Amino acid sequence: MKIEDAAARLEALGNPTRLRIYRALVRAGQAGMPVGRLQERLKIPASTLSHHIKALVAVDLISQVRESTTLVCHAQYANMQGLVDFLVAECCADEKCADTQSAA
Repeated sequence: MKIEDAAARLEALGNPTRLRIYRALVRAGQAGMPVGRLQERLKIPASTLSHHIKALVAVDLISQVRESTTLVCHAQYANMQGLVDFLVAECCADEKCADTQSAA
């Protein structure tokens, strides 16, 4: 992943409303969630929701699929996993990692 792509995805998720949208879609699972239900659940005006969804689609964190007359949003799990992998890819590359597991 290019650092510019990672930065754009992190910037998109840095907005509290977009983070709430993304988390709601993750909770919805593979089935996704219709835009109307997302709007009801998060209590976001339609125009505001559309703006935030567009930002998340632009950085490939979510996708939208039309199912008949309903627009359904889906979290792009592989792209989020790619972002997480990018963030930890060089963990301890310059120094030995301290044991991060606590004693049980």
